[in-house]
Amino acid sequence: MKSYRRQAFLSAVALAVCLAAPSAVAAQEDTSFFDPFDRIDSDRWFISSGWANGDHQSCLWHRDRVAIEDGKLLLSLTADAKEDHDLSCSEIQTRARFGYGTYEARMKVPYARGMNANLFTFIGAPQERPHNEIDFEFIAPQEPTLQTNFHIPTNSKNEDLLPMPDDGAFRNFAFIWEPDRIRWYIDGELIRDQRGGVLPDDPKKIYLSLWSTETLVEWMGRFDPASAPQTLEVDWLGYTELGTDCAFEQSVLCRDGVDVAQ
Repeated sequence: MKSYRRQAFLSAVALAVCLAAPSAVAAQEDTSFFDPFDRIDSDRWFISSGWANGDHQSCLWHRDRVAIEDGKLLLSLTADAKEDHDLSCSEIQTRARFGYGTYEARMKVPYARGMNANLFTFIGAPQERPHNEIDFEFIAPQEPTLQTNFHIPTNSKNEDLLPMPDDGAFRNFAFIWEPDRIRWYIDGELIRDQRGGVLPDDPKKIYLSLWSTETLVEWMGRFDPASAPQTLEVDWLGYTELGTDCAFEQSVLCRDGVDVAQ
């Protein structure tokens, strides 16, 4: 995302989340977890509902768009009006913050012009902390695209774009965050390796969301309501604290042929 658009977006996010989201708790020891999404654990997850993150967002977060079905988390964007928005969409966020380690989820990602499906970690103004963020963002301004990115208080222009197939398949997405390195993986294949420099260094909350825009057209295109409904399906999500090996069998840390120690 261009710097000025990103800063406007983050300012809106900060205001909205400050007003409506719960305060997070500090990172602590033994925070590794695996969530198979048999249910929504309210001790772990907060469902965003009743607000949008700013005028750039053409849908309203609403708990009705978050569901569990057949052991999967479903985050949807629909043409069901909520309050003053014609579209409603979905977001969940962890109540806790998590530090260095491996973040991963198995997801089936939808693509549509003007829509953003994502897995990311974030801390910033809502928690009275400097902006830190690491992203998987799935967009389709012209074609299905994965944008990986990270943000620090002094620099938000660290994006990398990768064309993606729109084949309706589940894939495992993971990033390993270390003090001097971030690595992004798809199905165990390393797709980006960011070494050195100034990197995010603050424990962050984990987010999954699906939303649309009519204004961020240079970055995402303009969303056509006729393309709704759309659904992001999440089979599972896990976090493994740095220094812990193979905490659950689906993890990239357990995958044969993937040397995460290199």
